Amino acid sequence: MDFPDMIRLRQTFDRTMVADIPGAVLVELKKLSLEKRVRPSQRIALTGGSRGIANIALILKTVVDYLKSLGARPFIFPAMGSHGGATAEGQTAMLAHYDVTETFTGAPVLSSMDTMKISSTEDGVPVFIDRNAFEADGIIVVNRIKPHTKFKAPIESGLMKMMAIGMGKQKGAEYYHKAAIQHTFAKIIVDAGREVLKKAPILCGLGLVENGYDQTALIAALLPDELEEREKELLVLAKEMMPRLPFNDIDLLIIDEMGKDISGTGIDPNVTGRNRDILGVFPHPVNAKRLFVRDLTPSSDGNANGIGFADLTTKRLVDKIDRVSTYMNCITAISIEKAAIPMYFETDRECIEVALGSVGLIPPERSRIVRIKNTLQLDEVEVSEIYKDEILNRRDLEILEGPRPMSFDAQGNLVPLIVNGAARKGDN
Repeated sequence: MDFPDMIRLRQTFDRTMVADIPGAVLVELKKLSLEKRVRPSQRIALTGGSRGIANIALILKTVVDYLKSLGARPFIFPAMGSHGGATAEGQTAMLAHYDVTETFTGAPVLSSMDTMKISSTEDGVPVFIDRNAFEADGIIVVNRIKPHTKFKAPIESGLMKMMAIGMGKQKGAEYYHKAAIQHTFAKIIVDAGREVLKKAPILCGLGLVENGYDQTALIAALLPDELEEREKELLVLAKEMMPRLPFNDIDLLIIDEMGKDISGTGIDPNVTGRNRDILGVFPHPVNAKRLFVRDLTPSSDGNANGIGFADLTTKRLVDKIDRVSTYMNCITAISIEKAAIPMYFETDRECIEVALGSVGLIPPERSRIVRIKNTLQLDEVEVSEIYKDEILNRRDLEILEGPRPMSFDAQGNLVPLIVNGAARKGDN
């Protein structure tokens, strides 16, 4: 089978970013006058999430140092629902992947799956929270605000979701996902989050927005009474800044890696347009006829939640799947379809041949192919030559190299994607 020649391409996104992370965190925290609310020796809990948030360890360390300057005794607790195999040890390990450790941050990590019921929503849904956090004198919620992978609403993934689902651990996350089938996910998050704000000792939230280059673009400290409304504003900004594929009409989308450090579903539907969910799917401009994912990130620890979005994959990815953590995550999220393993082959070449042979009467050499590192890093990508005329008419796209033949190694696998003169980490 003849494959099309490929063009290496650079996309231009909004480059707004925070140059001084510790400085920005301190400026925001000092606006809240926490010294009037935090007394010496008080225990303050900080949330630690499971996503690959830019600069998260440094951000938490800065908050820890600030709280210590007030005489407080901060600690970090995992706020990630059922992730990490729904075990205390697994969640501690996930935080350690991002350098969120006592050694780096200066605060102990108290990991436990023990929760307590603190309230119920108006629909009778019980609200759970990590016991260590609830028994602290205060809680600071730190999380990235971004589009959710399941639904679209004024509040999606961010501080409210972390309070509702992340801090509810496996017990809360499992119940909320089930309740969402009757009450909608958007309502569950807001209702449960409001109850946490009422009943738990929330000091403030620290909302983070990232740009299209996986960099911290904005840091905002929010008081409890403004948290919900400000999160709505920050979500609008996050949607404007998120990275996108260069084209919407695609015959084959090749994704070099998927993983929990990239998206909650491994492959972000907000980028690919691919979604499978019992709650339904949301409209999206991207139409990729076939999706081929090549590998799983090391930081995923075998959690392949989202593999069910793909049409094809490799045996090397399948061999890395930890069924226990993958199944636990998908069962808790009521997303069993996202753990479905697609057709898989030994080599990339075989996967591509099957994909291009199943998109209709389009000659393979004229197929519309887009290749990306992952759904988080989209600044430099590869596309097939058929897009060239369109590229030349776009000011946000720059040709870096090509057209040149699609390159495979001796084993029949794609050679590493070259970005900024070097192979991106994690390629095979």
